[in-house]
Amino acid sequence: MKNIIIFGAPGSGKGTYSDVIVARYGMGHISTGDVLRNEIKNDTELGKIAKGYIDNGQLIPDELMIGILAKTYDSLPAGKGVIFDGFPRTIAQAEALKQMLAERKHDMGIMLELVVDEQTLLERLLNRAKEQGRADDNEETIKKRFEVYHKQTEPLAVWFEKEGIRNTFTWNGSKDAMLNEIFSFLDAQK
Repeated sequence: MKNIIIFGAPGSGKGTYSDVIVARYGMGHISTGDVLRNEIKNDTELGKIAKGYIDNGQLIPDELMIGILAKTYDSLPAGKGVIFDGFPRTIAQAEALKQMLAERKHDMGIMLELVVDEQTLLERLLNRAKEQGRADDNEETIKKRFEVYHKQTEPLAVWFEKEGIRNTFTWNGSKDAMLNEIFSFLDAQK
């Protein structure tokens, strides 16, 4: 299986779809949030550096994030492909990821873009807040996250298009229907 970058707005289902794809195809899974929490929890050198940025309310520099991802990528079984969930989020990060993979004689593979209308996203995130008690999922914060996504992350879709790896799947009201479209596409990639 090729590497996969799963891409979409907050609440589009990146984590949910990643888990199902990983289970079906036996791929590695790199979720930047999980990786960072693990590095910090295990008190690694990279984790200590990352924690310093996080504790000061700063974004982790791309070079540090790529270093953490490279370490995680190298620890996964070779040949099964990896799904990148939550990274890259900017063109600079995408270029750094492309270079990191090229150094290993690998490529980014394919990008799966999950397109969901903003009202549905808002409802999903507000429901998640109720179910999981997540303070970061209130309406004001969600709208700010959408703004950041539209400004900083959404333009990356055009970059993926130019790379020839962008594949778009649009929400039509059914998780199973969208999953079946994604599975049909991925099955044809083998």
